[in-house]
Order: sequence, then structure tokens, then C-alpha cells
Amino acid sequence: MDMVAPDDMVETKRELRNEIVENKVEPAMVKDINKTKKKKMVAKTDITGDLNDRIYGIVGHTKHSLSSLLVNPHVFDFEERAAEEKIILVARPHWFTNVSWIIISILLVLAPSLLGFIPIIDDIPARFKTIGVLVWYLITFAYAFENFLSWYFDVYIITDERVIDISFNNLLDKKFSEAKLSMIQDVTSRVSGLGQTMFNYGTVYIQTAAEVAEIQFEMIPNPEKIIKVLQLLRQEEERETLEGRVR
Repeated sequence: MDMVAPDDMVETKRELRNEIVENKVEPAMVKDINKTKKKKMVAKTDITGDLNDRIYGIVGHTKHSLSSLLVNPHVFDFEERAAEEKIILVARPHWFTNVSWIIISILLVLAPSLLGFIPIIDDIPARFKTIGVLVWYLITFAYAFENFLSWYFDVYIITDERVIDISFNNLLDKKFSEAKLSMIQDVTSRVSGLGQTMFNYGTVYIQTAAEVAEIQFEMIPNPEKIIKVLQLLRQEEERETLEGRVR
């Protein structure tokens, strides 16, 4: 005679209860997890937007490609940047540092026009005069172009993860130095001389615990603003560490 044992009935009820739990409780838990993730993403977006606003409040909106300060630039990039790394600020030497080589270049351009006042020049054949003037202008152009490239590509970069110094001495010499924001120990600045005081530019010294003991942002405009931006980013880096948001 076939009969159902009491133990079998208990086991069947337990299985039904498990199915109800799986069908009703688990989706609710998944929804809660998704809501929590969305809240974290919104909070992180709000923090990023707030950070950008504060940086704009310190430095202002400067995005021209030839500016000495570029804030959140879309016109600048560098090869060593990581995929998710965001460029916060790019600094170049102040425009006033270009005055000396610009004046020299102008004088070099005007120099051939003064050759007529030298009597011995009249004895040189016209063909050699033309060749000499062309060579002179080529040298002048090379001098001015190399100085411009040195100013344009000699940049100091602050990202959301590190500070970077790219020194461009000439077409064949490039130096790359970096330190993570978490490795920065001290930041100081120096403004010396009449020109630096009048036009408000100087050098920022960044002491680090990295392999490069010190990184210098030389002759950049508004050094006190750069220090404020670094302090702000260091505070944000510490907050991310505490909240476990560090990449």
C-alpha cells in the first residue's frame, strides 16, 4: 500500500517556501543593490561636479590653447595619460618669459637692413649677399621657432591622480617626471624680482615622497592659485581613500 510519509510532507513544504523566498525576496534585494549603486554613482558625479566648480572658482575659466593656464582642457593631451585619468590643469611658463627671445628675434630680422651702413658690404657680390641674407633669416627662424616650441611644450600638468613635469629642451630632448597626489608632502612657492612681482608669476616647489624628491613648476602664473588647487585635490584624494573610492 503506497502512503506518503510525514517527513516527505515537511520536506515538500520547505521546498515551496524556498521557491517563494527566491521569487520574491531576491528580486527585492537586487533592486536595493541597484538603487545603492545608483546613489553612489550620483554622489560621485556630484562630488566631481562640485570639485570642478571649486577649481573654476580658484583659477577661473581658461581654455585657450596658447594660454599659460588651461583648466579642464579639451585641447590638450599627453601620451602617458591613463585611460580614466582626467586632466585638471595645465600650466606653462608665464608669457612674459618669452619677451627676451621675441625682442632678440625682431632685432635679428631687422639686422640685414642695417648692412647698407657698413662700407665693406658694398664690395661683396650681390649673389653672395642674397645667399647670406637667406641663411641669416633661416637661422633667425630656427632660433625663434625652437624657443616657441620650448615654451609651448614645456608644461606642468595636474591630473586627478598625479602631478607631472614635462621638460622640452629641444626636439631631441624630453624629460618626464611625475608624483602621485598621495605622495605630496609639502608645497611652497617663490616669487622674486620686479618682473615676477608685477606680473604675478613664480616657481612652485612640490616636495614628494616619490622617487623624484621634488617637482618644480617654474615661472608659472598665479603660483598661489596652483597651491590652492593642489591642496583641494589632496583633500579630495584623502576623502576618496577614506571612502574606498580610489581607483
